[in-house]
Amino acid sequence: MELTEKQRRFFSYLTDRIAEDGRVPSLREAARDLGVSHTAVAQLMLQLERKGVVEREGRYGRTVRLFPDSRGTTKGLGRELPVVGRISAGLPMYAQQEWEGTVVVDPTIFRGENLFCLRIRGESMRDAGIFDGDLVVCEPRQYAENGEIVAVLVKGEEATVKRFFLYVDHIELRPENSEYPVMCYPFSEVLVQGKVTGVIRGKNSRFDGETK
Repeated sequence: MELTEKQRRFFSYLTDRIAEDGRVPSLREAARDLGVSHTAVAQLMLQLERKGVVEREGRYGRTVRLFPDSRGTTKGLGRELPVVGRISAGLPMYAQQEWEGTVVVDPTIFRGENLFCLRIRGESMRDAGIFDGDLVVCEPRQYAENGEIVAVLVKGEEATVKRFFLYVDHIELRPENSEYPVMCYPFSEVLVQGKVTGVIRGKNSRFDGETK
């Protein structure tokens, strides 16, 4: 179906923002950028969906696809993942409600359900190629094999990314940087939340988190 001029401008705005920021803008951001109301942006998005040029799936970790416009050019394809901010005790990280934003990734590389991202602070995983400011993409999990790099919740509140080792009487969280100490905890103080499956360099993402 042919797009109206207003719909075409909105579609171009979406594709430009994905190209610039690596993510789909929120309704609030789009309304601010375009100088229109929240409701107007929501209606435009719905109209594009009905005309088959935009497809959205789910609320979190959703796939957002922009299909060819009236000129027959494809502008964007990506999967939007949440970046976890504040951690709520008792909830898996992928089920948190406090997001610090989202990041768009290649869905052919990052597969699986409920993937989430954590921002790295510090250099404790430097020798594993994970640097300060990077985002790590995590696959939800409540267990880990020895030697795997995982995201864990320590003492119900502190999120950290370390290499995991299970011993008879404790869990060891090992950094990949000799300047940082190995951390040992009783079983009750460590909750595995996910396995790290990829890294997005800090310069390619823009939202802050709380992970060390």
